[in-house]
Amino acid sequence: MPISELINLRQFLHQHPEIAGEETTTAEKILAFFANLKPDHIIENLGGNGLAFVFKGQKPGKRSLFRAELDALPIQETGEPSYKSQTTGKAHLCGHDGHMTIICGLGEKLAAQRPETGEVVLLLQPAEETGEGAKRILDDPQFEQIKPDYAFALHNLPGFPLHRVVIRKGTFAAGSTGLTISLTGKTSHAAHPDAGINPAQAIAQMLQTLPNLTEKLKTFALVTVIHAEIGSMAFGTSAGKGSLSLTIRAFDQVDLESLIEMIIEEVKRVASAEKLGCEISFVESFAVSKNDPKAAEIAEGVMKELGLAQIEKPEPFRWSEDFGLFSQSCPSYLFGLGAGENCPQLHEPTYDFPDEIIDTGVKVFEGIVRKVNG
Repeated sequence: MPISELINLRQFLHQHPEIAGEETTTAEKILAFFANLKPDHIIENLGGNGLAFVFKGQKPGKRSLFRAELDALPIQETGEPSYKSQTTGKAHLCGHDGHMTIICGLGEKLAAQRPETGEVVLLLQPAEETGEGAKRILDDPQFEQIKPDYAFALHNLPGFPLHRVVIRKGTFAAGSTGLTISLTGKTSHAAHPDAGINPAQAIAQMLQTLPNLTEKLKTFALVTVIHAEIGSMAFGTSAGKGSLSLTIRAFDQVDLESLIEMIIEEVKRVASAEKLGCEISFVESFAVSKNDPKAAEIAEGVMKELGLAQIEKPEPFRWSEDFGLFSQSCPSYLFGLGAGENCPQLHEPTYDFPDEIIDTGVKVFEGIVRKVNG
């Protein structure tokens, strides 16, 4: 299929975005595309709307997995491409439409020339944006059929020149989680606050102490307060409930887990001292994306052979990627692909994936396939 057909596919996907957990039509479109490529095995409804396409070699060997994401964002697109999102309040503003298209392009290459050894798995995962999809896939009993020896993924990166590859040894992107602390006290008349239990003092303490817990760690970590609420707009009432929401991130998985434990301990200590009921809930949890040295050697060797200019990132990215969970479970490699220095940033309402990097992504992935699977 000429590259123009892949571009048409990408623009179709851009026009019909579906957010995390709703990716049924997107999955159907990808399934229809792969039907013509006759993979040796297809797994549907993997971890929700996920799909896996398996291309088998003649001889035994390694199983390599290449991942893209199905979901879009719940944001209104304000850019004006001719193929603008047709769904109000939803748009592909992270480039998952482009990542899917690259995997489809790789599927064409594998259909034209099967791998010599082992198996190549092309995985389309749901719910990347909410940090739920990778876990659902790894927990799905069907995943045992495609458990890889190596996993690879890319992410387009605005702010970097087109076609440049952005690489990093070790941690590529931070792990993170959202955390909400819900405190329950007792309302009373504002004239008699002593008759109630007001969570204001506890929240004030937590605002001071929780962000500073990162000082106990040796590597980068960050606690960002994103929301706080106490009581309600009733001037005659002393608040009886409150909540505090944070985003926690770190470059090291052990540090991330240690920081979460420290936060829970401190929250329970303060709540107990203030005689408050306390509940802690987590949302949008992402593991640290960690690059395996051997997988890095394979991928970066391919990039050099293709003559692609490499940018080595001195520090990991502070944002998180759901691919991190794959990287915690098998040797993996995540890299960036420059989307242009003047490209709007990811998740901005005017962002649009640059079609000219589809071919670059396909070439890197195919190069990796030929190195691992022949």
